[in-house]
Amino acid sequence: MSGEARRERFEALVPALIDPLRCFLARRTDPTTADDVLAETLLVCWRRLDELPEEPLPWAYGVARNCLANATRGVRRQERLAARIAVVDPPVPTTSGPGEGDDPDLTEAIQALREEDAELLRLWAWEQLTPAEIAAVLDVTPNAVSIRLHRAREKLREELRKTGATAGHEESNERRQG
Repeated sequence: MSGEARRERFEALVPALIDPLRCFLARRTDPTTADDVLAETLLVCWRRLDELPEEPLPWAYGVARNCLANATRGVRRQERLAARIAVVDPPVPTTSGPGEGDDPDLTEAIQALREEDAELLRLWAWEQLTPAEIAAVLDVTPNAVSIRLHRAREKLREELRKTGATAGHEESNERRQG
C-alpha cells in the first residue's frame, strides 16, 4: 500500500475510533493519562494499520487497554521512586462510569469484585460491547467471555444483595445478544 493510500485509510478510520477510545480511557484513568494513552493507541493503529480487522474498534480497545497497562506500570515505577525520595504526587481520581458515581451501593459492589470481573462488566455495560467484541479486546474466545460475563454479573448481584440493593434491571428477562 502506498504512503498516500495508507494515510487516506488511516484518516478514514480514526474519526470512528477517537470518541469511543477517549470515553473508554476517561472511565479508567485521569484525563492527562487518557490523552497520552489515546495518542499512543493511535500511533500503534498507524504502525499496525495493515493488521487492523474489518471492525477495528474492539481491536483498538485491546490496544488501548495494553497501552494503559504500560502507562500504569510506568506510574507505579515513578511512585516507588517518588516514595524513596519522599515526594508523593497522588494520581487524579478516575471518572466514574454511567450511573456508578450516583449509586454508592453499585460503586461499592463493583469495587468489591475482582478487577478482571469489574473490567469485564465495564466493557459490557459502559462500552456496550457484545461478548464477541469483548473477546477481541481481551484476546480470548467469545465463549469464554460469555461464561465469565455471566459469572461476573452473578457476583455483582451477590454484592448488591449484601448491601440490600438490587440491580436496577434484575426483574427484566431481556438479555443482550452477542
